[in-house]
Amino acid sequence: MPIKTLMFGWEFPPHITGGLGTACKGLTRGLAQCGTEVIFVIPKAFGDEDTDTQSIVGANNVRIRTKSFFNEFSQLSNEEEHTEEFNIWKELTYIEVGSVMVPYLTPEEFHEYIRSKENISKSFSFKSVKDFWLAKEQQLSAEGTLSFSGKYGTNLMEEVSNYAIAAAVIAQQHKFDVIHAHDWLTYPAGVAAKKISGKPLVIHVHATEFDRSGENVNTQVFDIEKMGMQMADRIIAVSNLTRNIIIERYGINAEKVTTVYNAVEPDQMAQREYSKSVDDKIVTFLGRITFQKGPEYFIKAAAKVLKRMPNVRFVMAGSGDMMNDMIMHAAALKISDKFHFTGFLKGDDVARMFGQSDVYVMPSVSEPFGISPLEAMRSSVPVIISKQSGVSEILQHAIKVDFWDDDAIADAIYGLLNYNGLSATFKHYGKIEVENLKWENAALQVNEVYKLAMN
Repeated sequence: MPIKTLMFGWEFPPHITGGLGTACKGLTRGLAQCGTEVIFVIPKAFGDEDTDTQSIVGANNVRIRTKSFFNEFSQLSNEEEHTEEFNIWKELTYIEVGSVMVPYLTPEEFHEYIRSKENISKSFSFKSVKDFWLAKEQQLSAEGTLSFSGKYGTNLMEEVSNYAIAAAVIAQQHKFDVIHAHDWLTYPAGVAAKKISGKPLVIHVHATEFDRSGENVNTQVFDIEKMGMQMADRIIAVSNLTRNIIIERYGINAEKVTTVYNAVEPDQMAQREYSKSVDDKIVTFLGRITFQKGPEYFIKAAAKVLKRMPNVRFVMAGSGDMMNDMIMHAAALKISDKFHFTGFLKGDDVARMFGQSDVYVMPSVSEPFGISPLEAMRSSVPVIISKQSGVSEILQHAIKVDFWDDDAIADAIYGLLNYNGLSATFKHYGKIEVENLKWENAALQVNEVYKLAMN
């Protein structure tokens, strides 16, 4: 019998902010080719998502059963109050009461957040789980639904909590064999669905709080991640780098964690040729402009390359909380005339950017995997990646450097721009290599994890 999975994600193309949504789409297509049926749940469905290989359920459209629903879970919470089993409903209260935090914002949103921080820090005072449910009931619309922005805004924790409530309802409305939750934002939803349905839970770790924040972890996010890992029957890590973090930093049994590498989808746009509007060589950084991605090392390397050859332009495509700092950094190094900030790119704009690039650089400080180098190689662009990335575990035809070694990054850029034979080799063999990284192969491995969880 084909496996049917209830899958929880936070975003799905075309509405994405990074690689997570792209990976979810690729995996669902791969699973469909394996005969696995996927019900994909997102906080907010916009109606234009691709439904060729999976059905889409928006938590914003789920009708909550008003008083009977809340009474049921309030009673469930009270019944489990004195048991040793983890109480997800009390955890939902904890999630929402916690401090407001914002993991991914545009520069404009980030500064708005800073300006209004005192106004938006709500003073929750849930004295009991019952109070929590009463507050939730008051949030219902006339149609009996909870609202979601579907973004990473200042009320993120409230949306994570509401998403878990909607997940419990969805789990009652559908038949499925296994639950699959992507990244920490959906772990409470996965756990809620597990408690309601009794079905096994697989969580997919695309990144950990140590990747995002280094040693200065947000304890609230860490606790949610650890809760999800403990409650999961099986865990999928996107690289051995991530698998080791799960085992060593979260204390999870190694037998529970399986590495399944990401892949990249074929793209007709990647085969097109794009003409440049300038004669200069173009070197590209594409990703969130945050600590995790190492944007400052890209800028330092750019300054060193420009001292050796002036006919190069550097592009930083993306957005994030460090964007304004990076603009100032480029200005301080007096390379602003050769440095361009595009803002966030997606869809055809990504293919167009790679189509005009001569080199792609990913100097990530800690990268669980990294799909963008695969997208660059698919477009016949030679890539430079940090040794601290999960994707470096599988790529052979990429130049690998330590993220902090901006001299090595600069030398690699210079070599690829000036030695045609070197560049041609990485272009040719890199494209062949990445074309063999298929989502259907990753999906076959995920299906095996499902079977282990179900046994």
